[in-house]
Amino acid sequence: MHTPSLSSLLQLGLVLAASSGAEARPPRRCNDVDIVAGQHVVYSWPGAAPPQELLDLTRQGLVGGVILFGENMNANTTANVKLLKEAYDASPAPGLLRKLTGKRANFFVSTDQEGGYVRRIVGAEPVLSAKQMGLSADPAATGKAAGEGAAAVLKQWQHNVNLAPVLDIWRDAGDFIDAKERSFGNTSAQVVRAAVPFLEAQQRAGVAGSAKHFPGLGAAVAGSNTDLQPVTLTQSLRELRDVDMKPYESAIAAGIDMVMTSWAIYPALDSKYPSGLSRKWVQGELRDRLRFKGVTITDAMEAGAILPFGDVSQTGPLAKKAGMDILLASARNVTQGEVIRKAIVQGLKSGFLDHKEFDAATKRIATMRSKIAA
Repeated sequence: MHTPSLSSLLQLGLVLAASSGAEARPPRRCNDVDIVAGQHVVYSWPGAAPPQELLDLTRQGLVGGVILFGENMNANTTANVKLLKEAYDASPAPGLLRKLTGKRANFFVSTDQEGGYVRRIVGAEPVLSAKQMGLSADPAATGKAAGEGAAAVLKQWQHNVNLAPVLDIWRDAGDFIDAKERSFGNTSAQVVRAAVPFLEAQQRAGVAGSAKHFPGLGAAVAGSNTDLQPVTLTQSLRELRDVDMKPYESAIAAGIDMVMTSWAIYPALDSKYPSGLSRKWVQGELRDRLRFKGVTITDAMEAGAILPFGDVSQTGPLAKKAGMDILLASARNVTQGEVIRKAIVQGLKSGFLDHKEFDAATKRIATMRSKIAA
């Protein structure tokens, strides 16, 4: 069965727009491009219930996924998420994605349920931190149980994506990634022993996993938080490949659904751009060298580390050009997601973004979302 490409829809939309006059309403085909661009963005909102603006955008087909934080979690969360899923199901998005990709893409509902200190659903599994899992008598069994526990609670709360596990390899006790015990260990073997069973268990249950933060934040010293400020990590490329990226080889072999990139700069390969804005890292290392064929997702688009490269209307297209599939608009601000979506559309129209690469990313996103729990 022939499926149209986003490129053909975009070109048709531009022709129709040019022939219909400046005052005419946007043609339907142009709206299709807006809809698909929305599937490349994960939205967020402030407070408990999703605002009407987000529900309306979802009904229009412009939202394909959300991320929830602690402030969004309460007794009404499952009902609130169901409202978003119903709005998505009633929108043009599922049908359009099926036409373009042949896949029935479910609505993407994500959070960070790593374990220990980092649990958006407080008091729920995994109770153990990643470090505790790695230090347990049987890391593989402990990691597997934690992945099963995470998946069970997330599905109970209507979630189908866990932005975990962390594959960073800590260097010194108390450093950035060790401070909240987010790393499974200080060697690649120790990380792999617990992290891979964790990710395999949660994905078997229909909850997508995301390995992070590629190529690795384990060498970041205490206080080196990319959410707040630019961070540069100076390991050699050999160390990055032989230590930090080793767990990704195992995770990719195990079928990890997604990889989240870091916002740190690694001069060993690219002295200008952070990993998530760097084609050398995303396309060169992750895609070409490590042969990752799944979905790439950014860390927070509002992070202080990328502010030197502009606001999200500028960094969104830069991330897409680097090879990022999904952009994480996690500022608890619906407008942020809209700005990014519109910037992607403009990037396609201007030629800044490659249409074939965008089509390929759409297929990867839809394929991943077809496998997660509805």
